[in-house]
Amino acid sequence: CTGNQCRSPMGEALLRDRLDRLGVGARVHSAGLVSEGVPASPNGVRVMAKRGLDLSAHRSQPLTPAAVTGADLIIGMAREHVREAVVLDPDSLGRTFTLRELARRARQTGPRALGADGTLEPFETWLARVGAGRRPADLLGSSTEDDVSDPIGLSKRTYERTAQEIEDLVDTFVAQAFPIPARRP
Repeated sequence: CTGNQCRSPMGEALLRDRLDRLGVGARVHSAGLVSEGVPASPNGVRVMAKRGLDLSAHRSQPLTPAAVTGADLIIGMAREHVREAVVLDPDSLGRTFTLRELARRARQTGPRALGADGTLEPFETWLARVGAGRRPADLLGSSTEDDVSDPIGLSKRTYERTAQEIEDLVDTFVAQAFPIPARRP
């Protein structure tokens, strides 16, 4: 288990869980920059099990151009993941964020607007507002502001802190992207 293998499955499981609870018909998949077929780390499996989420069957998948091109939203745990996605598909910049950046920008932008007919503004429209003003140069380097720390090789307590951070960030994003009372797909 290296790098993205520890954080990404936790993020995938938490996002899928939150969207499922709201009845949002979304497909959530995890992909990374490591070898194919690597299981989630034992500590990652344990901290997610405490949340009622099962990572035991998770196996890593490589990030591919087709996956990036076909995605409505790409979320990386670190800038390096976002950069790789944008290299694979330069047109993906507007829908590719680190989880920290996405949560921060979503909170600053506010929830998706409700139209006069009671429907939420299109997700793509809201996401464009969230990403307004971003530039490819913003993805250079690593950032303590944007990167979720990698717990690989560290204690279960560190995994728990990382899982809690990811959970809080996912909850922030979901609350803005699918606001009450209009939480519809």
